[in-house]
Amino acid sequence: MPRPPGFPAGAVSGAPLLREEGGAVPVQRPRRWRGSRSSARQGPEPQLYRHGDRSPVKTYPKDPYQEDEWPQGFGQLTTEGMLQHWELGQALRQHYSDFLSTSYHPQEVYVRSTDFDRTLMSAEANLAGLFPPSGIQRFNPNISWQPIPVHTVPIAEDRLLKFPLGPCPRYEQLQNETRQTPEYKNETIQNAQFLDMVANETGLTDLTLENIWNVYDTLFCEKTHGLVLPPWASPQVMQRLSQLKEFSFRFLFGIYGQEEKARLQGGVLLAQIRKNLTLMATSAHLPKLLVYSTHDTTLVALQMALYVYSGKQIPYAACHVFELYQEDNGNFSVEMYFWNESDKAPWPLSLPGCPHRCPLQDFLRLTEPVVPKDWQQECQLASGPADTEVIVALAVCGSILFLLIVLLLTVLFRMQAQPPGYRHIADGEDHA
Repeated sequence: MPRPPGFPAGAVSGAPLLREEGGAVPVQRPRRWRGSRSSARQGPEPQLYRHGDRSPVKTYPKDPYQEDEWPQGFGQLTTEGMLQHWELGQALRQHYSDFLSTSYHPQEVYVRSTDFDRTLMSAEANLAGLFPPSGIQRFNPNISWQPIPVHTVPIAEDRLLKFPLGPCPRYEQLQNETRQTPEYKNETIQNAQFLDMVANETGLTDLTLENIWNVYDTLFCEKTHGLVLPPWASPQVMQRLSQLKEFSFRFLFGIYGQEEKARLQGGVLLAQIRKNLTLMATSAHLPKLLVYSTHDTTLVALQMALYVYSGKQIPYAACHVFELYQEDNGNFSVEMYFWNESDKAPWPLSLPGCPHRCPLQDFLRLTEPVVPKDWQQECQLASGPADTEVIVALAVCGSILFLLIVLLLTVLFRMQAQPPGYRHIADGEDHA
């Protein structure tokens, strides 16, 4: 994976997935998730997790299973997804037992979600596991749950968690340039017949490398929930669809112009995380936990900006964690972890060019190239030589048109200035 300036070459400690949205794969167990005894956890603890198991977002024309097959409709959190996040919340409670209060305190946690039912409900299920009520917080002895606020903004106004961010003309230009790269063209050629086959079987007429992930997502959700897949959706076809879904993620945030794409996408969220870490290190009062309930594209955008993305599908209820520590010498360090399964230890992630426990100042320096200075300005298209020629030509034409209008108005004014009934008599005209 290419690295931007400021990111030295070196191994990226990206974790192989412990599961792909439900399917377990054997991997080497990561080390235990514990802080060093020579330092104290300082907070805040920014966390980003993907929502839990859901129904398909959409279907395809020839799909025998339409929206009425799903009790809550398309794109909704399932009971399995609720359980996944409740278990993740319990695991977070166990891990932070020496850091958080034993009961919920509003000043200790802030949760923000995208404005989708599945992310809002995932956050609520997670909080139910993280902060089970006790004592006076238990308003009903038969219910082990308490309401905890989850904040959001309308989807159209979300410039932090919903990716890809837009509208952004420069990002769209980068995507068009990505489509002209040898890698993209080669992928198109190699999968042309496969795309035709899938289009014929599904009834989709506009199938491309960039939207075929919808087919995989629908089939995956149906298989996960015990529905029988059509004969054409063989294990080999499903594997290829999965690979194309991973390619679509790389198309969004990598392949070409990755550093600039990061500045226009994941770097926006990274800027907020950097700000929070810096504020806490300078004694600002922030919640101990800053939680974001998001989507797989959010996590991929962030991890691509950090150059720690494994290239694989982000599982349901996966969680990316930042931890801030204060060392004995007073300096601050940052650790990152990626949690694929709530019942397993998370995988340590290392920023390229820095050890796993990365000094905060090094973390800020190494991530600076992928953080936008002015997102709105950087999203604008730069004026090239051709644009300049057009502008000059328009200016010249405008100037000529203006002069013609002035000349015409001058002539008309002089004609109207002559007295009524006056007629100029030329020399030699008969006066009789």
